[in-house]
Amino acid sequence: MSNTIEKTHISKVDNRFYRQAHFLISAGKAKQFPQGGIEVAFSGRSNAGKSSAINTLCDNKGLARTSKTPGRTRLVNFFELDEQRRLVDLPGYGFAKVPIAMKNEWEKLMTQYLSDQQALKGLVVIMDIRHPLNDYDWQMLEWCDHYQLPAHVLLTKADKIKRGAQQNSKLKTQKQLKDAGIDASVQIFSALKKTGLDELVFKLNDWLDLG
Repeated sequence: MSNTIEKTHISKVDNRFYRQAHFLISAGKAKQFPQGGIEVAFSGRSNAGKSSAINTLCDNKGLARTSKTPGRTRLVNFFELDEQRRLVDLPGYGFAKVPIAMKNEWEKLMTQYLSDQQALKGLVVIMDIRHPLNDYDWQMLEWCDHYQLPAHVLLTKADKIKRGAQQNSKLKTQKQLKDAGIDASVQIFSALKKTGLDELVFKLNDWLDLG
């Protein structure tokens, strides 16, 4: 596959491009990761609304599986946008009732993905706006910092709290990241009301070399 990325000229706040996303492959081992092109990955706690955020972005409720059972998705799922661009749904972390050995395998797989996947251009870290920055969130952000990978924090389920509380959570999260020396952008998002969708599209367009 060629590494040359063709420019696709679309509006910065138009998600038409993401509506063509379709499932490509589920990978349980690093050797199964697609090579070449560019991709953006989504990570987050199992009940933070990661699948809903991806489905809202792509305007496809059935694209990324949603489940009431935390930790159900244990593979790295790749969705193709075009021949050169992909979205990646990483396994949900935290709260999953799985054996320690399986959690260790998850950590090994994530380390391999973040350190070795040359196509990866940025990581969207999904957090419930009411409970941001748990231990696993910090781990993902510290990995991004270590591997010099751009990170974007998506504070989801914003429809669950009032606007003032939304802003307070965002400001508090930004301060905590700054105090920790973590360089990551932060935004408010609601899959239900599509709050922040334009801002997310703008960020992804930049990472995926769309303009």
